[in-house]
Amino acid sequence: MKSRLFAGVAGLAAAFLVAATPATAQEEAPSEITVTGSVGLVTDYRFRGVSQTDKEMAIQGGITATHASGFYVGTWASNLSGWGTFGGSNMELDLVGGFATEVSSGVTLDVGLTWYMYPGGASETDFAEPYVKLSTTVGPAKALLGVAYAPKQQALGRWYNDADAYASGIPDNPGAKSDNFYVWGDVSGGIPDTPVSLKAHLGYSDGNSGLGPNGTSVAPTGSYLDWMLGADLAVGPVTLGVAYVDTDISKSESAYLTPNFASTKNGSSIAGSTVVFSLSAAF
Repeated sequence: MKSRLFAGVAGLAAAFLVAATPATAQEEAPSEITVTGSVGLVTDYRFRGVSQTDKEMAIQGGITATHASGFYVGTWASNLSGWGTFGGSNMELDLVGGFATEVSSGVTLDVGLTWYMYPGGASETDFAEPYVKLSTTVGPAKALLGVAYAPKQQALGRWYNDADAYASGIPDNPGAKSDNFYVWGDVSGGIPDTPVSLKAHLGYSDGNSGLGPNGTSVAPTGSYLDWMLGADLAVGPVTLGVAYVDTDISKSESAYLTPNFASTKNGSSIAGSTVVFSLSAAF
């Protein structure tokens, strides 16, 4: 009797182990979807060189899910103030989707679309912008070249044409549509045997040289350059950053945009040179 009981228990244990083995192997198999994200604090949110937070601080964060095939979706958000504020929650919410793949040894092609949203604000200020990016590694440095083209949309249109319209805040050309072109290059690389890395950016915008439906424009003066030089210090999962940001938008070029294009505190240009400090953590 005891031998039969022992044999029965042993059989059940063996069956359990056999049944459990596939589940364990399945749990240990690498996932086809990778989720990454970050959260950060910056002293000024600069979008293509122009402050979107009235030259004040911003809390930002994003998350991206990437499939092993190369397809990905993600979202990113920041608070807003002053120029670029469209009411509602005073927040920018970007929805991103695309596909990235290695097209040759060490060269990655990334094709996607960003949908810029302003939840609860003026709906005509939301717009879509497709992009194409090529990235590679050159020695210890990483290099990226990107092109973004937003087709004609109301959010990018020139709704104000003359001084009276600018002064009154009432558009004289409502519903107008325009497109926007942006090309940029990024270079970054770590300093050997240190937790410090250097970074640089240069961009060129070409679009509506007036004000859109809510008194703003993605390319405020029609066409301009923006650039950035900076450094990051990695301390575990936390990164401390500093960057010098500037544009070639002069006061005379942006005079017709005032007071929209000026700080509410002292009237200074929101596209002038500044130093931005940042604190971020990735996961």
